[in-house]
Amino acid sequence: MMHARSAAAFLVVASLAYSATAIGQERTPASVIVARAEIRQLAPSVDVPGTVVSRYDARLASELAAKLEWIAEVGTVVKKDDSVARLQSITFELLEMEAQSRVKREQARVQFLRSEKARLERLAENNLSAKSQLDRTVSDLAVAESEEAIARAQLGHAQVAMYVTEIRAPFDGIVTERLRNIGERLNVADEVIRLVDPNSLEVVARAPLNTVNFIAEQASLELHNDYRADKASVRTIVPFGNPQSHMFEVRLDVDPELWTVGESVRVSMPTAHVKEVLTVPRDALILRREGASVFRVNADMSVEQVNVITGLGDGEHIEVIGQLDAGDQVVTRGAERLGNGMTVNISGSRSMATGATSN
Repeated sequence: MMHARSAAAFLVVASLAYSATAIGQERTPASVIVARAEIRQLAPSVDVPGTVVSRYDARLASELAAKLEWIAEVGTVVKKDDSVARLQSITFELLEMEAQSRVKREQARVQFLRSEKARLERLAENNLSAKSQLDRTVSDLAVAESEEAIARAQLGHAQVAMYVTEIRAPFDGIVTERLRNIGERLNVADEVIRLVDPNSLEVVARAPLNTVNFIAEQASLELHNDYRADKASVRTIVPFGNPQSHMFEVRLDVDPELWTVGESVRVSMPTAHVKEVLTVPRDALILRREGASVFRVNADMSVEQVNVITGLGDGEHIEVIGQLDAGDQVVTRGAERLGNGMTVNISGSRSMATGATSN
């Protein structure tokens, strides 16, 4: 009997000790990370598809009818005026030699007739027959000079043909595609090789006409895909809307260190004018079936759950409407353990400008 009473007393004491420990643990302030509600300029937007392209993307073609003798490998990095393909040139070398010989012949003829003209001019002062011969020489000289000009033009054509037997890069870039193979016979305007400059990139996007009044050149727009996000400035707006699709074209400069030719992106286009709204980080929102709320940290380090209505979004920031003011501290980490009136310990704060957390 005595043993049973002792055991019962021990259980009561142990239970009381456990309850005291649990109450002490509950009273330990929860550790949270906070950020301040801020006034920001936001505008409603719509995501439109875009594609990363190079401003310099060319398919270089042959300017002659000739056999392809050499072509650069795919992946070759070239500078402007470097050779990327070469045509068989023997025929054009012969044409150039022929044109040079014709020029020399016409030069010799012109030189002779000029000398003859000078001689006959001296004789024609006292000799009527010399005067008649002088007239014929002047006429022959004019024809010879014309023939020499034609010969020089033909030489120029031959030299140009020799020059374009080598297809040269019109800009710095990378060979991305070989469109013909060595040994193939080319005709004029046959495409041979594709060259792309990976350092001059832009995004081409087509946006609804109802957004055209809310963007301008040099405006900064957000773009993203499944792998990365960035901001880009509007380089130009093509001032023509397609009447069938009700879309217009926008081109944005992008960072070549971040993006690659051919990538698909989404561009956030504003659909109304910018307005100032109260925002909090999206991480501060507590979403329940009955609505959204945030936990505000009061001056006495207690938390208060405030119901809000969400509005415009901009990346990590979202507009909230409710009993909040700019500068209020809201919990962004640790809210899942909180209840109304609980006290907290702030272990860090998050900058809304950078998204970084500091202790």
